[in-house]
Amino acid sequence: MTTKTPSTVRPAGDKASEKAAYAAVQGIPAVDAHDLDRLGFNVWRWMTGRKDTLEEAVRSAGARLTISEEEAVRRIKEALQRQGIAL
Repeated sequence: MTTKTPSTVRPAGDKASEKAAYAAVQGIPAVDAHDLDRLGFNVWRWMTGRKDTLEEAVRSAGARLTISEEEAVRRIKEALQRQGIAL
């Protein structure tokens, strides 16, 4: 068995939609950091596909938030608007 060095990771650019989505969910109180990862992923999916509403994306993330989903959606929308992303 051989061990290979891991592949290099190239970080996304500052304007990448992935960074915007994950930045938008930072600061939302959740039980675990992985909850924010799931939430950020679902926000990114919503941003790139927009088949559902943002409310449905937050709900489908299944993140254990310590605030209401409505408050989380409001905060995410505000964060995306501050980044210049049209909703």
